Amino acid sequence: MDFRETKGINFDAEKVRDKLIEEIRNTGFKKVIIGISGGKDSSVAAALCARALGPENVYGIMLPDGVQKDLSDSQRICEALKINARTVNIGPIHTALNAQAINDTTRSDIYPDETNESKMEQESDINVGPRLRMTVLRYLGQSIGALVCGTGNLSEATVGYCTKDGDTSCDFNPLGALTSIEVVEVGKTMEELPRELVEKTPSDGLSGMSDEEKLGIKYIDIHKYIRLGTSGDEEVDKKITEKYNASFHKRQMPKVLNPFE
Repeated sequence: MDFRETKGINFDAEKVRDKLIEEIRNTGFKKVIIGISGGKDSSVAAALCARALGPENVYGIMLPDGVQKDLSDSQRICEALKINARTVNIGPIHTALNAQAINDTTRSDIYPDETNESKMEQESDINVGPRLRMTVLRYLGQSIGALVCGTGNLSEATVGYCTKDGDTSCDFNPLGALTSIEVVEVGKTMEELPRELVEKTPSDGLSGMSDEEKLGIKYIDIHKYIRLGTSGDEEVDKKITEKYNASFHKRQMPKVLNPFE
């Protein structure tokens, strides 16, 4: 992902960084809480909040689901930014939910068609993690009077690479108008962030694949599609458009059915 490939795009990372810091200050928020994954998005979002509100007013929550191999990266970010840090392991909660919701007595009712059982259960279970993490952030945030900072970027939202009622649920999102490539560029302007974590290969930490491998699309191509109107490859454009259309519901508020209109 080489930002220099995107010719014709004028992007001033320092200007964008400073504007976002100003906007966070202008919201009137006093304290924010944010999930820290150790990846670029949560790292950059946390750094912006720390600069805007002071590190003492930012609460970084590490939320491993059982064992997380790169948990040390999350800890390193919290230490580098000097923000409040806490670890809440959602593994036992996840296990308890599975045991209660899907067990031997309920499985036949939930999955009458056994041929689809494995695939459906696996996809549903992958999304449990982000939803449980958001529940924890909401729980802790309300208890300390902090609003939840989102960490999703525009590239992910465009192709629907996000979980409804999970990482899409937040009180504000400083990265929502930036592509994945632009988030990295902003992160590079912040010397308090370890450079290798800003440039760390994005992954969901669940599938064992990188985001690009799972999507089948490169982030640089999504970036070009958004900013230039085309990735330069017709087949890639078609794939992105299909994902965009299929995930439209994730970018909207719930539809209200009004019988009075």
